[in-house]
Amino acid sequence: MTRLDVTLLAAFEGGAAVNLSRRAAMAAGFGGGLLLALGIPPRPARAQAMGGLAHARKVAAYLTIRPDGRILLQNPFAEGGQGIHTAVAQIVAEELDADLASFDVEVAPAGADYQVLFNGTRRVTGGSFSVRNSFQHFRVLGATARAMLVQAGAARLGVAAAECGTEPGFVTHAASARRIPYGDLAEAAAALPVPADAEPKAGGAFRLIGQPAKRLDSRAKSTGRASYGIDQRVDGMLQAAVVHAPRAGAEPGEVLNEPALRAMPGVHSVHRLPGAVAVVADSFWRARKAAAAAEVAWTALSGQVVVAEDFSSAGHLALLRAQADMPGNPARDLRGDAPAALRAASRVVTADYDAPYLAHAQLEPPSALARLNADGTLDVWTPNQAPEQFQAIAAREAGVEPAKVRIHTPLLGGFFGRHFTYGQHHPMNQAIRLARAVQKPVKVTWTREEEFARDAYRPLAFARLRAGLDAQGRIAAFHATVPGEGPVAKHFGTARLGNPPVDTSATEGIADKPYDIPHRRVDWVHVPHPVNVGFWRSVGHSMNDWMYECFLDEVAEAAGQDPLAFRRAHLAGNARLLALLDAVEELSGGWRRGPFTAADGGRRARGIAMASPFGSEVATIAEVSVREGEVVVHDVWVAIDPGSIVNPAIIAAQVESAVAIGLSSAAYEEVAFDDGRPVPRNFDAYRILARAEMPRVHVRIVESGAPMGGVGEPGTPGVPPAVTNAVAALTGRRIRSLPFAKQRLGGA
Repeated sequence: MTRLDVTLLAAFEGGAAVNLSRRAAMAAGFGGGLLLALGIPPRPARAQAMGGLAHARKVAAYLTIRPDGRILLQNPFAEGGQGIHTAVAQIVAEELDADLASFDVEVAPAGADYQVLFNGTRRVTGGSFSVRNSFQHFRVLGATARAMLVQAGAARLGVAAAECGTEPGFVTHAASARRIPYGDLAEAAAALPVPADAEPKAGGAFRLIGQPAKRLDSRAKSTGRASYGIDQRVDGMLQAAVVHAPRAGAEPGEVLNEPALRAMPGVHSVHRLPGAVAVVADSFWRARKAAAAAEVAWTALSGQVVVAEDFSSAGHLALLRAQADMPGNPARDLRGDAPAALRAASRVVTADYDAPYLAHAQLEPPSALARLNADGTLDVWTPNQAPEQFQAIAAREAGVEPAKVRIHTPLLGGFFGRHFTYGQHHPMNQAIRLARAVQKPVKVTWTREEEFARDAYRPLAFARLRAGLDAQGRIAAFHATVPGEGPVAKHFGTARLGNPPVDTSATEGIADKPYDIPHRRVDWVHVPHPVNVGFWRSVGHSMNDWMYECFLDEVAEAAGQDPLAFRRAHLAGNARLLALLDAVEELSGGWRRGPFTAADGGRRARGIAMASPFGSEVATIAEVSVREGEVVVHDVWVAIDPGSIVNPAIIAAQVESAVAIGLSSAAYEEVAFDDGRPVPRNFDAYRILARAEMPRVHVRIVESGAPMGGVGEPGTPGVPPAVTNAVAALTGRRIRSLPFAKQRLGGA
C-alpha cells in the first residue's frame, strides 16, 4: 500500500469533514435549532500527556440540536483520516445518550472556548493528543447536555427530573410510558442554567465507548462528496501558482520575462513574495504554466541566511558523525554513571546508526484561499492543525486584529504533521499577500514539486550507541550520543528546553526506554539543520526507536541470547510490557527467530521491536524474506496497549496505516540534498511503498487499564526495527543506515 493508498484508505474510512458550502448549509439547516452553550463544571484534571486538560473552562457552542434530532458537534480537532470526528462524537453520544449516526461534525473555529489542551490554553491536532487529552472533557460535555435535556423534559411532562431517564435521542418517563425527542426539548434546555454537578456514567457500563462504530463520513468520502482544502472555491476568486527559490533563503530579484508572462492567456498579474514568485490567473493551470516559464534572478538579501550552495545531506551526516564523541547535555532519564560502568564492563558493543531526511508526502498538496471582506474581516480556508496559531499568523500578515480573522479548517487530505506553518513560506501567507495586492479572493495551490522543495522535512538523524555487558550477559551500562536537531529546537529555540537544554524531539525513542539498565545516559549535542525540519508521524520515535531496537538486537547477539528472551530479561517486573510481549507472540503464532523454511519453500526470518510513544506501548514482530536483493515483508504483527480505548476499529486502522508508512520510510524513502537543493521533487524520484508490497497486518489491542495513550502514531516506530532485525537474522547483515534500498541484500 502506497502513501497515496494509505491516505485514500483513510479518506474512505476516516472521520467526518465539512466543506464551505456544507457549513453554510448546516448553518441554515440548524437555524431552527438551539445552541447549547455548556459550562463544564470544575473537576480535577486527569493529567495525561503534556499537562492534561483544564475542565474548569467554559465550553460554549459545542452542540446544536435541531428539531429533527440531528446534532451538530463542533470538534476542536482536525480530521485528516485518523477518525477523530467519529471518536469525539462517540464519546459525546455515549454520555448524551444519543445515536452516533445522528451526529454531524465539523472543525470548530478559532477561539478560546476550543483550546482544550495544555490545561485549557491551546489546541493542536497532533502528538496523538486528541482523544487521550479530551476524553473526560467530552464525557462531561455529553453528561451536562443530557442533564439539561432531562430537566427540560421533566418540566414538559410535569414530573420530577429524578423520575426521568433517557434512551438514544429521547427523554423518557417510564412510569407513564412517555418519551420526548431531544429535538423537541433543545430550545427549552438551552434556556436552563448549566448544572455544575452533572456527572458522567460511573464505572465502565458503556453502550458506545469501546465498540467498533462505523466512521461518520464513510459515505461522503466514498461518493466523492467530501470536500478538502484543495476543493474550496468562492465567488470571484483568482488562482495562483508559485515557484520558490532553488535554495531556501534566496529572494526574487528581477523577473526577467515578466511582460511575456503577463501576456500569457488568463494571466492577471505577477508578484514577488518572500522566497518565491507568484503568478495570478483565472485558472490554476494557466497560473502554473506561467509560473513554470518564469525566468527569475534570485538574490541573497543582506543578513538573510541562504542554504549554502555546497550543502548536501551526505556532508551534514558527516558533520553529525564528527560530533558523536563531543560532550553533550544529558536527557532526563540519566541514571548511574554510564561512562564508568562501560569502562568496567565485560564486553562493550558500539554501533553508529543514521536515518535520512524524509518528506511528508501527503496526498493533498498544500493550498490556501484568502478573501478580504468589505467589513475589514478576513476569511481563510486552509488545511491546518492549529486554528488559533493560523489565526494569529493570518492577522499579522493581513494587518488586522485576530478577532477579524475566520479560519476555516476543511478536511485534511493526509497530514502526518505537515499542516503547521513552519515559518513564513506557507500558502496561507502567500494567499493573503496576493489577495491584498489584487483586491480579490486568491487561492494558492502548490504543485508537488514546490511542496517537495519547501517541505519541513523529518530531520536527518545520527546516533552513536554503546552498551556494556556484565558477566551474566545483562546490559550494565548504556550510553548514546545524539548530535543534531529536532523540530522542537528548530522552531522554539533552545531557551525553552530546560537547563541544560535537551531537545526531546531529537532524543525520544533512545532516551526513556523502559528496559532495566542500571547505568544509562543519553547525550544531546546541538547541531542545527541548514534546511527546515518539522514534525513527522511519531516524530523522533520514527527513527530513534529503529536505532535503539536494532542496536538492542546487536547487544543480544553479542550476549549469545535470543532477542525476545533478552528483552524479557530486561523487563523483569514490568507486567504491562511482559503481557504485551505475550500478546504479540501469541498473535504471531509463536516466536520463530529463523532463518526457517516457509510453507512456500522460501527462506524467512522474524524480527521483534518495542516502542513506548505517546503514552502507549507497542510490540511488533515482522516476517521477511529477500527477493532479488530487496526486502520482502510478508506479515507484521502488532500488539498495542493504549491503556483504554474508544473505538477499536479506528485503532486497528491507525495501526495498519502506521505500518504502511513505517515500512515505506524504512524501505525506500529519502530526501537527499545536493548543491543546496532537494534532489527528489516528485514521486518519480521519491519512491514509496507500492500496494503489492504491503504486508498482511495483524493487530491486537490490549487494554491494561493504564492512563489512556495515543493511537495515531505509536504503530509506526516498531516497524522499521522489527523488519531490520528480521533481515539481520535472515542474511547475517546489519543495516545501520536507512533506507534499505541503498543496498542489495542476499539470503542467508
